[in-house]
Amino acid sequence: MEEARVTLIGVGNILMMDEGIGVHTVKAIEARCHLPADLEVVDGGTAGLDLLPYIDGRERVLIVDAVDFGQEPGFIGMLENEDIPRVLEGQPKVSLHHLGLVDVIGAARLLDAFPQEICLIGIQPHTIDVGLEMTPLLKERMKVLMEAVLDKLRDWNLPCIWRQQR
Repeated sequence: MEEARVTLIGVGNILMMDEGIGVHTVKAIEARCHLPADLEVVDGGTAGLDLLPYIDGRERVLIVDAVDFGQEPGFIGMLENEDIPRVLEGQPKVSLHHLGLVDVIGAARLLDAFPQEICLIGIQPHTIDVGLEMTPLLKERMKVLMEAVLDKLRDWNLPCIWRQQR
């Protein structure tokens, strides 16, 4: 089996409605797409520094999460490399794991384990109240979020093909 050179990580708390969209998105991609062997898909949940082994030694890392962009709910944005900690440190946190994500990026730099490229694709949540179901708006927007993730992976020359009709 080929060793993963790229990691796709979904982060978020699935017990807090829209906050879990990163995890739900990567699980849906894994279930619905043919993915290359050199791509590792990780349910990062709220792991924080425990994500470091999934970053260390990788060429690229793509993170999917709910992010407070200060936009309307459902807005999808992309942050790359140095913009990730700058934006996450400077904005109100959607959840505590964002601090963990900044810590992981900082630790990866200190340990010389930082990938060539790191990208965060985020979606503005509607609500992060306690609950197992995402809001209807984010459920609907998840298809667009999945396409944004697959487009970025394809930009990195990782062919990801839908198994079935969406």
